[in-house]
Amino acid sequence: MKDVSYLLTGAVDLHVHAGPSVMPREVDAAEMLLKAMESGYQAFVVKDHYFPTMMSASIVEKHIGKSTVKVYGGIALNGAVGGLNLRAVDVACAMGAKFVWMPTISTNNHIVSHSHGLKFPSSKGMQLEETPLVYVNEQGELDSRVVDILNYMAHTDMILGTGHGCLAEIDALVEAACVSGVKKILVNHPLYMIGAGMPEIKKWAGLGAYIELNATVFVPESKFGVTPIEKAVEVIQTIGADKIVLDSDYGQKNNGCPVEGMKQFISLLVNDFGISETDISTMIKGNPAKLLGLS
Repeated sequence: MKDVSYLLTGAVDLHVHAGPSVMPREVDAAEMLLKAMESGYQAFVVKDHYFPTMMSASIVEKHIGKSTVKVYGGIALNGAVGGLNLRAVDVACAMGAKFVWMPTISTNNHIVSHSHGLKFPSSKGMQLEETPLVYVNEQGELDSRVVDILNYMAHTDMILGTGHGCLAEIDALVEAACVSGVKKILVNHPLYMIGAGMPEIKKWAGLGAYIELNATVFVPESKFGVTPIEKAVEVIQTIGADKIVLDSDYGQKNNGCPVEGMKQFISLLVNDFGISETDISTMIKGNPAKLLGLS
């Protein structure tokens, strides 16, 4: 089997769950930065479901990374930050957030999905339950708070991450984001929890969104490796590398290092399915760097 480690040089991982967090994490932001430096990463994004990550990202980059690897953060619009909270988005933007993720663990879709057997790490020290959030009504209309957030984002360079909503929510969200003029959209793991098929994925890519394929749901050794990797290959072959981002979505406690997870994923794609190194580079370097505004 061909060693693909060198393909990680210049990699940009847009989806790393690094601590500190109320969820148990395999690495914190500083530990992730050291591992990224060892592998020659260009950048990574720290994501947390409960708390904005710009602070830890900027501190570790300044004091540990010395700008050798860029570290970015963002805000997930879950209950912990007031949900669909435009003021929180405004503050996050002022703090240098690269991502605004629509609700993840607070969505009704997430809560129902995980009550039916999907694994998800538990949080620690929290006593209040999530209030399920649905942001599309029965007529398919978006919550006005989402529209306000999209209109705000259209005047920024922040990336919209679509989060854990149901298929109807994600579809309405992507359409509305395009109409509002949001410049950068990343559809988060459409094959995991969202329930999208190729028609929806092709539609979103056609509208200009990037499609995320995240290692943690395809690598068989992962705790979340429940989706056949053949599905990822089908997406790559159908819509092409130019509209796809490969990232890790690793960082869960006892699920291995995000860098190793990414390496396993691209190794499978190259060695078992013949995905070209050129396409891998486009999906783990070119496209995510473009979204972050890196040269």
